[in-house]
Amino acid sequence: MSTSTIFQPNNVAVITGGASGIGFAAAKALSKRGMKICLADVNKEKLEEAKRALPNDTLIVETDVSDFSSVLALKDQVKQEFGRIDFLFNNAGTAVKNGSWENLDGWNKIINTNLWGVIHCIHAFAPEMISQNSPSVIVTTGSKQGITTPPGNPAYNVSKAAVKATAEALQHSIRNTPGSQVSSHLLIPGFTYTGMIGSPSKPDGAWTADQVVNFMLESVERGDFYILCPDNDVDRETDVKRMSWAIGDIINNRPPLSRWHPDYREAFEAEMSKQ
Repeated sequence: MSTSTIFQPNNVAVITGGASGIGFAAAKALSKRGMKICLADVNKEKLEEAKRALPNDTLIVETDVSDFSSVLALKDQVKQEFGRIDFLFNNAGTAVKNGSWENLDGWNKIINTNLWGVIHCIHAFAPEMISQNSPSVIVTTGSKQGITTPPGNPAYNVSKAAVKATAEALQHSIRNTPGSQVSSHLLIPGFTYTGMIGSPSKPDGAWTADQVVNFMLESVERGDFYILCPDNDVDRETDVKRMSWAIGDIINNRPPLSRWHPDYREAFEAEMSKQ
């Protein structure tokens, strides 16, 4: 299915987590293309601030994606205002400090927002988009941490690993649904400067949110499912080696997260240095 006609004037984009970061960058880029924008976010003040920076016809809807009734209300408001949905950017996410047996409340917050938020939006919007009988796109924001699962943030890793599986299953389901003209894509950002990283200034190694969005739009128009973003420190080749090593833990019966295991440090470094 061609997605080249999605990001066009008067088509409708719904962006969760749209008041800041990658979501807001997407809103700016798509509004410049003439699309009608609905920003959904749990933070009302940031939503209102974002609206002031966008065209006057931008719709803002305070939405808690962890609450399915709130997501259904968002869908109903978008349908009432615009009549259709051409692009769903399933992007809302959060991160708080946690450990394997630490901060259960944090685990619940992360899973409820990052995973259940994605599932809720798919259940609310995907049937509507399929029934429109016209090309449309769903992009879900994952993370490299959901693939390589580095130590230090297990709840976030778990949520994004599940998001990856959810987006893959969605694409399989919709391509096997007769008449469906919807496509699913997984955005896998690299190191990106957003409020989530807690730095007052952009680190040299990070991409801006605008760079991520530009890469995402080009990738969707090209038909890529896995939108694997580089950054200023890590290129695609490095990402591929790291991901190959991670799956190799299972294939080669190594300890989990062997990349960070002292007994495998030299072997990992040797693998990364191969041309």
